[in-house]
Amino acid sequence: MLTIDGSAGEGGGQILRTSLALSLVTQTPVRITRVRAGRAKPGLARQHLTAVMAAARVGCAEVTGAALGSTEVTFRPGAIVPGVHQFSVGTAGSATLVLQTVLPALLSAEGGSQLLLEGGTHNPMAPPFDFLERAFLPLLGRMGPAVMATLERYGFYPAGQGRVRITVEPAPLGHLSLLERGEIQERRVVARVANLPAHIAAREAEAAAKVLGWEPRCFHEEVLTDVAGPGNVVTVEIASEHVTEVFSSIGERGVRAEVVGERVAREAQAYVEAEVPVGEHLADQLLLPMALGGGGAFRTVAPSSHTTTHAALLEQVLGVKTRFEQIGEKAWHVEVKGTSAG
Repeated sequence: MLTIDGSAGEGGGQILRTSLALSLVTQTPVRITRVRAGRAKPGLARQHLTAVMAAARVGCAEVTGAALGSTEVTFRPGAIVPGVHQFSVGTAGSATLVLQTVLPALLSAEGGSQLLLEGGTHNPMAPPFDFLERAFLPLLGRMGPAVMATLERYGFYPAGQGRVRITVEPAPLGHLSLLERGEIQERRVVARVANLPAHIAAREAEAAAKVLGWEPRCFHEEVLTDVAGPGNVVTVEIASEHVTEVFSSIGERGVRAEVVGERVAREAQAYVEAEVPVGEHLADQLLLPMALGGGGAFRTVAPSSHTTTHAALLEQVLGVKTRFEQIGEKAWHVEVKGTSAG
């Protein structure tokens, strides 16, 4: 059994999720110790426990330590079961992080799958649905598999109750090279509010516009309906010739609307100025499918501790090395060999 230290690197939930995903794909039993030791409240929170149980169901696994607050989990995978699965976090915990845990296994399954995921769809510290749909899944499609995502209902903290439907058509993961962004073709900023005053969205859009300096037609405001509880998100989408990137900022109690709009605009502006195709969060998401498939290379901004921790875990479990090389003041080249690369 392979032992993985959950406190390594940034010490968060991604070590747990990636360890479970790799265990399923490689059929390797794992023991994950000191789960989320780098967080203020270590151990399994609700969304992490849901991820463990989802992985166990998809992979017919034997699990110990699957309880709230648990800091050690053992996971013995069995056969991967494609088909129809429904997973509910039961809180506003991220549904997209649960998907992150089971998707790699379903990409290698012998049949297609349909998933219904319930929980948070737009959470701090997690990939929001817009990023998943517009940035990550299209690139996964270039590598071979077809994964379609539909947002049926928004889910914000603390009410949750969002719903996402996923269709997975598996295929071998091929090589991906993403070295140039190409010309920017479209810019779009959307400030959305649910069960909150509409002026919040207007202030956020105005704050983002001051930072970005784009034409007025690029900025939009939306009032969401059929949402449980209040919520707010500002999304910046930059569609270029070779890639689409999505940046988000989630509104929080006690944080002024202007701050929410400014911070996502500054992240997007830094991406534009770096003149690379891949942003910080997309870089992190691409490592796993590249490592499991034909590898590849991309150019990005400075890698985060999340990304370097992820790379170290992939090397430990798969023996796949990720090479990071700074090629400019704000640009980095990242290369992943891949387990099926020639």
